[in-house]
Amino acid sequence: MSVEIKTERALFEDLPAPKARELAMAGVESFAEKGFHGTTTRDIATRVGLSPAAVYVHFSSKAELLYSISKLGHEDALATLEAAAKGEEAPTVRLGAMVSAFAEWHARNNRLAKVVQYELDAVPAERRDELRAIRHRFRNPIESVIEEGVDAGEFGVTDRSGATLAILSLCIDVARWYSPSGSRSPDKLGQLYAELIGRMLS
Repeated sequence: MSVEIKTERALFEDLPAPKARELAMAGVESFAEKGFHGTTTRDIATRVGLSPAAVYVHFSSKAELLYSISKLGHEDALATLEAAAKGEEAPTVRLGAMVSAFAEWHARNNRLAKVVQYELDAVPAERRDELRAIRHRFRNPIESVIEEGVDAGEFGVTDRSGATLAILSLCIDVARWYSPSGSRSPDKLGQLYAELIGRMLS
């Protein structure tokens, strides 16, 4: 099953104001390059030709900008995973589609994915639980299809929860090392991961 993967720019079209969208994209670039604590509002605003004060017109703080970016990224990553989980195919096929889509999402949106996955501790404490709740939902469709596959004799794993964590870790780590200038395109990488994880479980 093929799943449409949104690009970073398309994802931020959901923000209401054009300048807010530009600042969010600049925030993704800056946070991915320098980390949250190494980034200033001047760094973000300069990328789009604005003054540092422009950030506060649309976001109450640098941390709130990070939260807005992280929430959109978490929600879209989950939506991608859940879309790939739909269908009536055999568990092996559905798991392959989920792994392929989730790994591809982290490659195609590698800057956003790096912020989403590795800057959670910089999100304001009162917002963090909301994002953690979304992250916890990443497990559900994967663990469910693994259970189906084990019951159907397609998978040979005994630790279903551990297998789920291993799959999520492999896909999420793509954000740390993937480069668009590398030899594999995001979709080819997704296909490779699906093949490897299918062999691992069987």
